[in-house]
Amino acid sequence: MNATDPEATPATTPGPGPETAPGRIVLLTTSHRVAPGLLSWPAWQALHASDRVLCADGAHPQLPYLREAGIRVDEASPTAEELVGSCAGGHTAVVVATGEGEPALTDGLARLAGSGRVQMPELELLPASYDLPGARLLDLVQVMDRIRAECPWSSQQTHKGLAKYGIEEAYELVEAIEEGDRDELREELGDVLLQVIFHSRIAEDDPEAPFSIDDVAGGIVAKLIHRHPHVFGDETATTPEEVKAHWLRTKAIEKQRTSVTEGIPLGQPGLALAAKLASRVRTAGLEVPLPTTEGIGYELLALATHAEAQGIDPEAALRAAARAYRDAIREVEAAHTAG
Repeated sequence: MNATDPEATPATTPGPGPETAPGRIVLLTTSHRVAPGLLSWPAWQALHASDRVLCADGAHPQLPYLREAGIRVDEASPTAEELVGSCAGGHTAVVVATGEGEPALTDGLARLAGSGRVQMPELELLPASYDLPGARLLDLVQVMDRIRAECPWSSQQTHKGLAKYGIEEAYELVEAIEEGDRDELREELGDVLLQVIFHSRIAEDDPEAPFSIDDVAGGIVAKLIHRHPHVFGDETATTPEEVKAHWLRTKAIEKQRTSVTEGIPLGQPGLALAAKLASRVRTAGLEVPLPTTEGIGYELLALATHAEAQGIDPEAALRAAARAYRDAIREVEAAHTAG
C-alpha cells in the first residue's frame, strides 16, 4: 500500500510540539490594602515557575519583595499580541497587575481570542492576596486624610463645630433601625462612622495632645477585651445576665466612681436621662424615692422610671407613639385634600 494513501495514514493527529504549544498567561492581582510581600502560596509558585514576569508600573509596591525573593521582573507593558507571542513554545508569562487591573491588556486579549487568528495561550486570573475583613476602613482613612488636607471646609473644622452633626447622625441611625430600612441603615452607619474618622483626623492636628484613629481603635479593643473576661480570659458566662455582671464589675473597677450618677451625660434627651438615672439606681440596689413636687416634668420622670423598671425604653416608646401620630396626621391631611 502506498504510504501516501489516506487509508494508510493513522487516524490520530499528533498534538502541537514544544515549539508550537500555546503556553500560559497568568494575571496576578494583589490588594493594596494588604502589606506588600504577603502573597499566597499559589502566587509564589506561579512566579517562581514562570519564564517571564512583567509589570508595567516600575513603582509597584510588590517589586522590591519579588526581587528580594530572586524573581526577575521586567518593567514592560506589552500589547496583547506581544504577550501571546512571548508564550509561544509553551512558555509562561506572569503579569503583575497594577492598581487598575490591566484593563487595556485584558480587553486586548479578549479581542485577540475572539478574532480566531491566533492560538491563544491558557489564561488565568490569580488573586495573589485578598482583603481582610475591615480592609476598606483603610480606604476611608486615606480618603479622610486627603479631604482634611485639600478641602477648604473640612480643613477648618473642629470638634466643637462638628458636635451637632454627631447628634444628628446618631438620631438618623436610630430612625433607620426603628423603620427597619436596611439600605438606610447601611448608609446611616456609614455617616456615623464618618464622624468617628473625621474627629480622629482632627485630633491628629492637635499640637498638645494628638491622637489618631489607631489610638481610638486600640483603646476600644483593649476595653472590649478587658470587659469580656469570659471570652478572652479565664472567667465563664453562659447567660446574658452573667455577661452584664462581668461588664458592670470590670467597669466599676476601671472608673472608680464615687456616685452612680457619674458618667451620665446630662445633655441627652430628657426621657433617656431619666431612664438612665433609674437604671443606675436599680442596678446599685438603692432605694431613692422620686421627688414629690408637682408638675409635668415630674410626671414624665415618674413615667420614665416606671418604663425602665418594666424593661421599656421610654424614648423608643415615645418615638413609636409619635410615628403613629404622624401617620394619623397624614391620613387626616389626605382626607381633607381628597374632599
